[in-house]
Amino acid sequence: MEKVLVTGATGYIGLHCIHQLLNQGYAVNGSVRSPERKDEIINALKSHNTSIEHLNLFTFNLTEDTGWDDGMEGCDYLLHVASPISLERTDEAYFVQPAIDGVNRALSFAKKHNIKKVVLTSSVAAIFDTLEKKTHFDESDWSDPDNPAISAYSKSKTLAERAAWEFVEKDGHPFELAVINPALVVGASLSGDIGESNKAVEMVASGRMPVAVPMMFGYVDVRDVAAAHILAMQTSASNGERFALVEKDLWYTDVAKILRENGFDKAPTMGIPVWLAKILANFNKELKLTLPYLGRTRSIKNTKAKEILGWDPRPAEESILDIANQMKDLGILK
Repeated sequence: MEKVLVTGATGYIGLHCIHQLLNQGYAVNGSVRSPERKDEIINALKSHNTSIEHLNLFTFNLTEDTGWDDGMEGCDYLLHVASPISLERTDEAYFVQPAIDGVNRALSFAKKHNIKKVVLTSSVAAIFDTLEKKTHFDESDWSDPDNPAISAYSKSKTLAERAAWEFVEKDGHPFELAVINPALVVGASLSGDIGESNKAVEMVASGRMPVAVPMMFGYVDVRDVAAAHILAMQTSASNGERFALVEKDLWYTDVAKILRENGFDKAPTMGIPVWLAKILANFNKELKLTLPYLGRTRSIKNTKAKEILGWDPRPAEESILDIANQMKDLGILK
């Protein structure tokens, strides 16, 4: 039985990866930062009728060596999902160096333990956060970490992914590497932790966004993101490749319409123009962070993932409604 280490086991994407790996017959080691959260993982998997017989959980983190040897022992593959994420934090100290250190640490231990292949979770944030004012991007594009408008999160994803590619090149390719670059990840959580990215849907569904801000994101279901990680792990054609994941692009007005048509009456009924959004940003911290992206089309195709991985994502509308309904059931939507 092949064994996979998944870092960030309590995370939104990481837990879905573990769920699918166990259901496909792999043994799984998972990493958590806090041992108190192990029960959260076990209970979530049991509630979805997934056997935990071949699951082992270890406590270690991105910034210290302790625990990595134990977690990596006997593994064939590594899915390195863990990385700092937060909508509240904006400081580089929280994001950038921990992400870079985490990648270098994970890959160093992967080399030490003769891991066959690493699949790294990156983001489209490492692709199109750039001063270039074009509207369509692909996997050959890279965000510019020196862009003065780049967010700390995008900078962390860009530099961490760069560090991974540099590691395998410098060390003579001690293992194969593939990288997954998802757009905004939405859809039902396996636990009560809905993750950070679903807050984009929560703001609309709850009415916390009273008018639809002129912003566009690519949307992709968390289950399909997890599936892409495993397909990349299993497919030799993914070696040395990065894969942008998106099902479709939607503006906040589109998301609001989807939600309103399905009973979420607090979703905004109107959008606002860019000029008004810029004025309102002076009085709203969250909106101020979006200033560089207001009104911008930044689109990326999923052709490569479909052709090489055989990836077949579900409709983004389904994913948005799945998480909105889950948040309603959890009492998150007031």
